[in-house]
Amino acid sequence: MFDLLLRQCRLLQTDRTITETDIAIKGGVIVEIAPAIVGHAKVELAIQGQLVSPPFVESHIHLDSALTAGEPRWNQSGTLFEGIEIWRERKQNLTLEDVKTRAIATLKHQASQGVLFVRSHADVSESSLTALQALLEVREAVKDWITLQVVAFPQDGIYGAPQNNALMEKALEMGADVVGGIPHYELTREDGVNSVHRIFELAQKYDRLIDIHCDEIDDDQSRFLEVVTACAIRTGMGSRVTASHTTAFGSYNNAYAIKLLGFLRRTQINFIANPLINITLQGRADTYPKRRGVTRVKELWQQGMNVSFGHDCVQDPWYSLGTGNMLDVAFMGLHICQMTGTAEIDACYDMITWNGAKTLNIEDRYGIEVGKPANLIVLNAKDRYDAIRCRAIVEYVISQGKLLVKTEIPRTIWHGY
Repeated sequence: MFDLLLRQCRLLQTDRTITETDIAIKGGVIVEIAPAIVGHAKVELAIQGQLVSPPFVESHIHLDSALTAGEPRWNQSGTLFEGIEIWRERKQNLTLEDVKTRAIATLKHQASQGVLFVRSHADVSESSLTALQALLEVREAVKDWITLQVVAFPQDGIYGAPQNNALMEKALEMGADVVGGIPHYELTREDGVNSVHRIFELAQKYDRLIDIHCDEIDDDQSRFLEVVTACAIRTGMGSRVTASHTTAFGSYNNAYAIKLLGFLRRTQINFIANPLINITLQGRADTYPKRRGVTRVKELWQQGMNVSFGHDCVQDPWYSLGTGNMLDVAFMGLHICQMTGTAEIDACYDMITWNGAKTLNIEDRYGIEVGKPANLIVLNAKDRYDAIRCRAIVEYVISQGKLLVKTEIPRTIWHGY
């Protein structure tokens, strides 16, 4: 007797092939995967040839600012920097309950659309550390149905104010999972370089992962990625390091970019692009032609680098739209990165699943395999291409062996011309 049995699945396997099979779950773990499992279950789902996939991974979001669009005012210029100024005003009024309510509401939106692993940045530039404390409490509150990693993110720079350096260390002592940074927003180039060295120092001291907002700007002279690369090579921490955004990489001249790609291949650094937000915020100072405002996703992928996608913002000062749907992110990504070949479309799906799991350093408990935690989703699609093309509905979400969400597929009824 199983707890849960899924019949007639089109299983998207770890090697990215698709197999027709049944899946049995007991005690929160996948216990059998076979074409026709003999046995019964407390709950049996007839999947009827729909795609069964590992859950989506949200590699980069800001839950502390989610659902605040228009508070205290709208971002009329649409720029990154006006968004930062608006958030500076809004965060003066943060309370634990405010952040927790909005964060959990956003996580529910995400989970209902198949996201079960999330990395969120928490602004630690305020002495109260309200955003961080709230997200740490949320991490505990939701752990039975979604996994949340929290990044200590110095929105105003590690050296942007006298207390910020100490606040970063306090955030890690409080339990933040990841060390963040924003070197391109430090007061000087020298401060930016020093901030990267400080991030690596803190990560080694507290044994944490690294995720840096790196070169999120159109300036082709913003070159902190090379500093991150050098630190990753010298420390050997490459696979534990993530460079988020790196939008300036799209503006570098090719001679420099090719040299940098050569160094990057030595590091195993992870990259996160946020297509919805990067295409919206960047290029705002351009007339025509306007830059796409996204990093060199295709080139990084072609070089074998691990690239994942994030939603980044959901209805906040930087982006007033969004529902947390990762298929929207992959759909936008394949367009602006011009990844429309069949292998490239499949790769964009991988960037919201397996690649994201690698970025979050959770590969040991991710994927649909016997013995692993039973986290999976059922999509109204036949394959990865179909899922992205249609932004397929996630019909079932199975979290830690339990049915978390069921969504009814809408019916269209024709009544003649």
